[in-house]
Amino acid sequence: MPDRKELRDRARAMRHDQTPAERRLWGLLRGGQLSGLKFRRQVPLGGYIADFVCFYPRVIVECDGGQHADNAYDAERDAWFRAEGFQVLRYWNTDILAHPREAGEAILRAVGRGP
Repeated sequence: MPDRKELRDRARAMRHDQTPAERRLWGLLRGGQLSGLKFRRQVPLGGYIADFVCFYPRVIVECDGGQHADNAYDAERDAWFRAEGFQVLRYWNTDILAHPREAGEAILRAVGRGP
């Protein structure tokens, strides 16, 4: 498992090299734009890095490409996040890019603030 400095450095690099879907979703989440929820991006938690984290309510949003389909590592990671009290929401990159507003609405519904 990587040490804290390695995780922090990797998270910093990931913030500068976002995928198009991450960039689009971050445009919806940043600065409390989504119903006042305060998200951070590429956050080291435990031995993992979460794409987007809101500490209240405890929710993690992941943007996934095809490499994440039936991925054992992701299942282990999600289980760790859940054990730490987080709700984990996963959205496909293609869905975020095609329907960003709907992704935002789905996140709000999942945390009980939806329409």
